[in-house]
Amino acid sequence: MENEDAAAPGATTTEGDGGRSVPAGILPIVMAGGSGQRLWPLSRVAYPKQFLKLGGDKTMLQETVARLDGLSCAAPVVVCNEEHRFLAAEQMRGPDGLEATLVLEPVARNTAPALAAATMVALRDHEDPIVLALPADHMLADIPAFHRALGDAVRLAETGRLVTFGIVPERAETGYGYIERGEELDGGYAVHRFVEKPDAQTAADYLAGGRHLWNSGMFVFRASRFLREVKALCPEIHHACTAATADPVPDLDFLRLDRTAFARNPDLSIDHAIMEHTRAAAVVPLSAGWSDVGSFSTLWESREKDDAGNVVDGDVIAIDTHGSLVHAESRLVATFAVDDLVVVETKDAVLVTRRDRAHAIKTLVARLRELERCELADHRVVYRPWGRYDTIDLGDRDRVKRITVDPGCKLSLQRHYHRAEHWVVVHGTARVHRGETSTLLSEDQSLYIPVGEIHTLENPGRIPLELIEVQTGSYLGEDDIERLEDRYGRG
Repeated sequence: MENEDAAAPGATTTEGDGGRSVPAGILPIVMAGGSGQRLWPLSRVAYPKQFLKLGGDKTMLQETVARLDGLSCAAPVVVCNEEHRFLAAEQMRGPDGLEATLVLEPVARNTAPALAAATMVALRDHEDPIVLALPADHMLADIPAFHRALGDAVRLAETGRLVTFGIVPERAETGYGYIERGEELDGGYAVHRFVEKPDAQTAADYLAGGRHLWNSGMFVFRASRFLREVKALCPEIHHACTAATADPVPDLDFLRLDRTAFARNPDLSIDHAIMEHTRAAAVVPLSAGWSDVGSFSTLWESREKDDAGNVVDGDVIAIDTHGSLVHAESRLVATFAVDDLVVVETKDAVLVTRRDRAHAIKTLVARLRELERCELADHRVVYRPWGRYDTIDLGDRDRVKRITVDPGCKLSLQRHYHRAEHWVVVHGTARVHRGETSTLLSEDQSLYIPVGEIHTLENPGRIPLELIEVQTGSYLGEDDIERLEDRYGRG
């Protein structure tokens, strides 16, 4: 094929760990818009799995960005749901975070529109980069092996290929799609075809044949080449994303796309929209301890286990227990004389299931949705751009919260029409604006906010502010709020 997208002569490189060099100037695009419902109750609509710590000190989003350490990369573009914007911003501001461009999806439209729009945004600030597209909810154990494979992928992308990574299969897996490799290329293979999730016998045949790889959902391509393929193969996505990114609106740390234009996109994955149809698809084999953490069973497989084959987190006593994942968040969880289970305890929900059925939790999630259970959307602890709150108790006409306000942060100027609030400071210092007065509260001091009174709360100190809030009234829903002024741009 034509080499019209080859790198300019003299392009710099960085040395990989024991392998071929990795070309410099990669632009990472991190796709952080998934819902992760098969990890309920850890993952919720308002706090999906990419923002969770699932076995390390970093969240999955932070681990994805940390995976780039040692490479010559531009600051990443992170694509996330508008509802998760403050979570993404806070996690990217961590001590190891980079200065990322945060692009907000106004509505969920799957990975093809998200990646097309992010690539168009990237071309506004970068001169036709090589893009590395990474889901934010994958695990990789062997980072040097990933860097070596990335070097091969980048060189293929420089010849005009749209490259994906194919995971060398470790077992006959029916939960993943497959890629059948074709002719050999320099560092990889042409893609012969993409295959949907197979049955058990077909998966066993794929494993024995050695020509099929798991479809990882990670991609490398030159930006202009990818967008030409989008325009040719899925013009409706190209048209909608062109309109949506024509005049993006900066908003605090975020870049907002046009909602009406973006909503015209079809709901399509990159594979279905582009990769299954392009003649430029290539695959680079990768053996690096990869997992998409698509269920508790894959989480168990990817984690280090004890002598009994258990993965244990939190305050757990496991006796005569084998091959299980046991997670305790807020209390003691004890298991006795059980095997191959998933037991997940959070502050407001407990899940118990067989490990070999954990992939089917979407059935349970559908039932929770039918019942309109609040546990599907939120944890008991809810995060806000200024901090978080934990609903300690809830009655018919009263609610008790433990509120934490980060140093220097401030809640919106607001009022409530159906509830009054009583605040007691237990740690730190609070400045409360109530009506025309301003009051400074220290530990053990309290204040009362009557129904309908305009008020706000801020933490002027250098340590977290913690207070107990007691709400009383005829209606205690979170939508009983009129924001009159808000530094975070919420209506």
